[in-house]
Amino acid sequence: MADSSESLLDSDSGRRETERLDIFWLGITIYSAGFTLSATTTVNAVFCQLVQILGIVLFIPTAARLVRWKFDSSYLKVIYVIYFGWVLFVFRGFSFDYEEVKKMLFDVDAGLFRFFVPLVLLFPKNIIYYKKIVRVIFILGIVFIIYDVLFIDNLMDLDQTNTATKFTFEHFTKMLSVPSGFILLTFLYHTNRRKVFAALVIVVSVTFAIIRARRALIFMNVTPLIIAYGLYLSTGKRKFIAIFFTALIGSALFLYGAKLFHEDRNGLFGLLTERMYEDTRTNVEVCLYNDMSTMDWFIGKGINGKYYCPDIDLEDTTGYRTMIETDYLNIILKGGVVNLGLILLMLIPAIFKGIFYSRNLLCKAAAIWILLWVIELYPTNVYSFSLNHIMVWMCVGICYSKTIRMLPESIVTDILSSDNIIVEKRVIFQ
Repeated sequence: MADSSESLLDSDSGRRETERLDIFWLGITIYSAGFTLSATTTVNAVFCQLVQILGIVLFIPTAARLVRWKFDSSYLKVIYVIYFGWVLFVFRGFSFDYEEVKKMLFDVDAGLFRFFVPLVLLFPKNIIYYKKIVRVIFILGIVFIIYDVLFIDNLMDLDQTNTATKFTFEHFTKMLSVPSGFILLTFLYHTNRRKVFAALVIVVSVTFAIIRARRALIFMNVTPLIIAYGLYLSTGKRKFIAIFFTALIGSALFLYGAKLFHEDRNGLFGLLTERMYEDTRTNVEVCLYNDMSTMDWFIGKGINGKYYCPDIDLEDTTGYRTMIETDYLNIILKGGVVNLGLILLMLIPAIFKGIFYSRNLLCKAAAIWILLWVIELYPTNVYSFSLNHIMVWMCVGICYSKTIRMLPESIVTDILSSDNIIVEKRVIFQ
């Protein structure tokens, strides 16, 4: 009788957890779709913000209920507590001005929520969690394709001085398409239909990135694709034959691509050719260096920190900028090297644990995802409130969990590839 009551209790608890996760991810999906819609500048801003508010109402309370103060590492716990203590210090200078509050709520790159993304690390680590995020990636991929069709004029406007369309594709990619790379990295656990769709999303994203000459976005999309293919070769049979034909086909494609690039330098690849060796970072980096004191480098300038860099932004009238395109410097601008250091102190051990001390592809892919995000801190802005960033901290939780790292590949495959998981008998990792 006691066992039956305990089973029922576990069942009710599991259903509540499932419902909270569903609502949380629904909120994240709605918020992401609302923000990217606003990035087009052709949809009413108030409507987009109302959509984002709906997302906020859904994900904040459920996130609070999903957090469990439990760690797989005493080291991680200490650094994590210090990090959030430092985040409170970074909030100094927070303004309750109406426009500032709107920015904090609705801007994924400069807003408030990006600082709280590491809370995802404290979410329950079980099968429901990891299966649901794949569905979210899939849904955002669908939204990406739909938005590409609806706003094709924005995407094909190559005028770099047109601020109304300049950042449309950048936000489409970072918010909606980049996470599809994780499906490719974890190819063992997904159906062919899902893998093909993820590859399609990446290919479409890379195509537009080439047309719009967004070098950082090309890197963000192509790198997971190449690594996933390398992982596929390493796990398959007849590796020598696979590698030989891959090299042969790859060489042919490279030669054909080089020929096509040379012949169409003023067409499809025109803007990319023009910007191939353009330096868009040094000037703003020098401005930031010149405007930072020793103390600023150490503790940052706070959540609304600025630096003097005139004649960069087309519509700027003050000469001061609140962000910089090199994201590791952006983190330093707000919270100093202390903030950046605390983040890296949590992420770097996770990378090593996942790659070198794990028995399954899930952990290795999680570690690779973290590593790619760390690398991407230099060429672009990824320290934002986006699924890409949320997944980084989900991956940190995976890599720090010795239980997950030691699971044999066969068990992980059975769990993640099955569509018939009974909640009462689910595998709970933590």
